[in-house]
Amino acid sequence: MPSNGNAKLAVLIDADNAQAAVCEELLAEVSKFGVASVKRAYGDWTTPNLKTWKEHLHRFAIHPVQQFSYTSGKNATDSALIIDAMDLLHEGLLDGFCLVSSDSDFTRLANRLRESGCTVYGFGENKTPEPFVAACDKFVYTEILRPEPDSANKSNEPSDPKLKALVLNAIHAVAKDDGWAPLSAVGSQINKVSSSFDPRNFGYSKLGNLVKSLSYIHCQERQPSPGSPIVHIYIKDAAE
Repeated sequence: MPSNGNAKLAVLIDADNAQAAVCEELLAEVSKFGVASVKRAYGDWTTPNLKTWKEHLHRFAIHPVQQFSYTSGKNATDSALIIDAMDLLHEGLLDGFCLVSSDSDFTRLANRLRESGCTVYGFGENKTPEPFVAACDKFVYTEILRPEPDSANKSNEPSDPKLKALVLNAIHAVAKDDGWAPLSAVGSQINKVSSSFDPRNFGYSKLGNLVKSLSYIHCQERQPSPGSPIVHIYIKDAAE
């Protein structure tokens, strides 16, 4: 995979299971991972339920892929997206895929794309089933794309026990002999374990801001040399 800025990505949107209201924010998030070389949205565009998507298609140059619902109760949109994804994969011109849906039917597709060496980014609502979330290299809950970060939890410590276990386990995995661990290494370790981890899920824009709010973490800022404008954050389990 090339560096984030150069990675060629395909953004494949299941319009039946994605919110048009966050389209702009979603594509801005995608730009953090690479360049959206392919942008397609799948659905039956003759139905009124996709009306909210139409203005976004033109504005963001998203190609609408028409897929009629031939049989009631069968999701032809999923099949069309999966077929296109495999065609794009075999062309060998892309580095990764962004699958935009809250549907667990794309779990096997995500696994298959990763088995072929592509990076898979998932985007969906909090209701997205865990198997699809876990199948992606990185999963972003679309609810966090709208709120202002660092507002909800500024004065309140997140009390999620899963967060505590995740952070402490990551520290212990990468800490030096003195117990201190570079924040960057901790962040990398967390992302290896949890594809859906994002400090914005807890109301903070940056991991550093989040860990500073946690009472079970000690934080320390260090300069690589006296007078250096660069500051590295190190963290440690407060119980040690």
